[in-house]
Amino acid sequence: MNTKKIEAVIAPQGTHFVGDGFRVHNFIPGISGLSMERMSPFILLDYNSKFVFPPSDHIKGVGVHPHKGFETVTIAYKGRVAHHDSSGGGGVIGEGDVQWMTAASGILHKEYHEENFSRTGGEFQMVQLWVNLPAKDKTSDPKYQAITNADMTKVDLPDHAGVIEVIAGDYNGNKGPAFTFTPVNLMNAKLNAGGKADFSFPAAYNTAVLVIEGKIKVNGSDVPVDHFVLFENQGEDFSIEATEDVVVLIMSGAPINEPIFAHGPFVMNTREEIIQAFDDFNRGKFGTLQD
Repeated sequence: MNTKKIEAVIAPQGTHFVGDGFRVHNFIPGISGLSMERMSPFILLDYNSKFVFPPSDHIKGVGVHPHKGFETVTIAYKGRVAHHDSSGGGGVIGEGDVQWMTAASGILHKEYHEENFSRTGGEFQMVQLWVNLPAKDKTSDPKYQAITNADMTKVDLPDHAGVIEVIAGDYNGNKGPAFTFTPVNLMNAKLNAGGKADFSFPAAYNTAVLVIEGKIKVNGSDVPVDHFVLFENQGEDFSIEATEDVVVLIMSGAPINEPIFAHGPFVMNTREEIIQAFDDFNRGKFGTLQD
């Protein structure tokens, strides 16, 4: 076994609100020390750890805002979110579902708690990832992939250890439904207590796991809930063992070895392209969307 060693286990830092509907720990980039370059193609990870929102007549969320140059991937573990964008994409992401929005050449979107969830309140737990695009694809047309839990490829593990839900990429020859512009592996490991799963990704891929539920051992080392495990870019294989019933997000992708110039909601390759993105936005080239 060509073991991929752990580089760091990162505890969740303080929370902040995105809009008034998402209470998040930021792992990429920010105070965790993980830069966009280090984690490419994953250039942002906001984790709304389990949080109870009270019932509300006011629908919480984030109003209309632009993106350009990358993709947003929202994974719903608890709660429900409604999404709309200026390319006509939209819908409700329920528990276990994923929305994969390609901003690319420019888009407006908004995200809110789904209306019935807002009225009743309850547990809310989400991950939002930003996945960078290579320069040649940053000017492609926006698109939207609604990936329900039923759409995901499910791989049952031996000995009733649990199941791997493949969102994107490949697990032991089983491919996920998401289209990606560069090699990206994204999957949930749902393991029963005592269950074990083995993973293998190329050494050069940037690879990490986030413990969503429960406690695990990674290559024999204890990792608590809500912690982020970063692997070294050496070796290929690692294992996860569940000390109780767990849910773990697995992410591994080929780095995009291009300059990153990010400013607010835009991620491009140069300062000039950022200036152009703001100009395009101000000229209304991202379309229209009512708040």
